[in-house]
Amino acid sequence: MDDTYLLALCTCPDEDVAEKIAGELVTQGYAACANIVPGLTSVFFWEGRAEKDPEVLLLIKTTDRVYTAMEETIQALHPYELPEIIAVRIERGLGEYLSWISSETE
Repeated sequence: MDDTYLLALCTCPDEDVAEKIAGELVTQGYAACANIVPGLTSVFFWEGRAEKDPEVLLLIKTTDRVYTAMEETIQALHPYELPEIIAVRIERGLGEYLSWISSETE
């Protein structure tokens, strides 16, 4: 495996925003796949107040090679002032699946 594989997480205010971002990431080759997980409730502190909002989670399979472009695309399309964009390394996975992530993010 030559690539560093990543699972990126990004919360969105609703499914429409999540679908728009996911579609753009996959179309541009910045993600092999993005799962849209509805039904989240996020509790957080923002601008001096505790907040609680419904959100949708994107689980984005990508590589370190295209991470910067992926992040920039999310920031350009996301309505939040400070979108959650967090990536963790995928330490293990089915070799064929990881190879597919590489081929889709070239």
